[in-house]
Amino acid sequence: MPAKEPWFPKFKPYQGDLDVTPVQVDEYLPAGKSIVLGLQHAFAMFGATVLAPLLMGFDPNLTIFITGIGTILFFLMTGGRMPSYLGSSFAFIGAIAAATGYAGVGSNPNIGLALGGTMACGLVYAAIGLIVMKTGTGWIEKLMPPLVTGAIVMIIGLNLAPITIKSVSANSFDTWMAVVTILCISVVAVFTRGMLRRLLLLVGLCSAYFVYFLLANVMGFGKPIDFSFISNAAWFGLPTFHSPVFNANAMLLIAPVAIILVAENLGHFKAVSAMTGKNLSPYMGRAFFADGICTTMSASVGGTGMTTYAENIGVMAVTKVYSTTIFVVAGLFAILLGLSPKFGAVISTIPVALLGGASIVVFGLITVAGAKIWVDNKIDFTKNSTLIIAAVSLIMGAGNFSLHIGAFDLGGIGTATLAAIVLNLFLNRGEDAISSVSANAENAVTPVVHH
Repeated sequence: MPAKEPWFPKFKPYQGDLDVTPVQVDEYLPAGKSIVLGLQHAFAMFGATVLAPLLMGFDPNLTIFITGIGTILFFLMTGGRMPSYLGSSFAFIGAIAAATGYAGVGSNPNIGLALGGTMACGLVYAAIGLIVMKTGTGWIEKLMPPLVTGAIVMIIGLNLAPITIKSVSANSFDTWMAVVTILCISVVAVFTRGMLRRLLLLVGLCSAYFVYFLLANVMGFGKPIDFSFISNAAWFGLPTFHSPVFNANAMLLIAPVAIILVAENLGHFKAVSAMTGKNLSPYMGRAFFADGICTTMSASVGGTGMTTYAENIGVMAVTKVYSTTIFVVAGLFAILLGLSPKFGAVISTIPVALLGGASIVVFGLITVAGAKIWVDNKIDFTKNSTLIIAAVSLIMGAGNFSLHIGAFDLGGIGTATLAAIVLNLFLNRGEDAISSVSANAENAVTPVVHH
């Protein structure tokens, strides 16, 4: 990075044709188009950003509000050079469930423990960002090559599967409604195009919600949705804030999620770099640091951990608009939504069965995304070291293999992530050394010529 480069680029108005020429990171559109595109990004993040806090027992209203603030802070802290929306991260779900004993329904009674652990994770992540600002990302890519990052992403989805299945097994009606939700989301994902497909979680959930209302409220087959909270809620008001509780065991359980966030966001930033045609590597450290600080800020008042959102990267891929100023607009929309208790009351009426069905899809997609990393990077599964690293880490994660050392517990995601990293360093180095010795031995053999 040039020594005298200004923190912010010199933003300039976009002069091209939107149907032909992409809008670059350092360009901005007229106010009207910026508002429309910003609203589109707000809708794109909406489904996942609401679902994640509900699955951890957090307040979705507060989470939406904080993600808006976090996205604007991210813009400022990265100098407006990384087009991203900071939404609530699914990577925390397993660790928070382990740290708090949350069963997946209603408000989390031990939310303070989750917040303290999430703050610790944010600080670790920010520290990694500071190191990357000084040293670059080479050491991270060596520590976590595609084999490891793919495994880590898959571990998140597999580890969360039992919690999801349990949440939709209360009765047969809930189970069938989870199936209906899966079908609704699947239909949107496969048979629609454009922005509708980008909103598959939101549209799929709304469709399933309508079916649930007909079957339960109108026909009486299940527990009816209670709408009384909506009429009693105010249109505008501050969300309810929560204070963190700093417990060493909870912090040690949740802090390792920072490793997962690094792996996830490194992939996101590389994808954005490829789309824009701009080398964003010099700003990776800024992005990690900003995300870490925003995660710490969020948890300090009751919000979830944060991460850059693939949903919004997908929107950029479709629109070819990479302007970072658009995300400031999206952040402002999120803040306005978060300031409406009426909005929060609507979200609270979503039945558990529908959330469970959506979770099955989301956690499955997370798992498949990890496998896609392996496919895209042509991981060689003919090597025994590759097979062992993948096999051991995946089963540890799926089975929630935990380590207990005194008062400290390392949950399944943390244990499996650690296993993938350590096994990769140990087995690949050993295999390379053996291959080198074998090659030298073969070269040292002098052929015998018989006359």
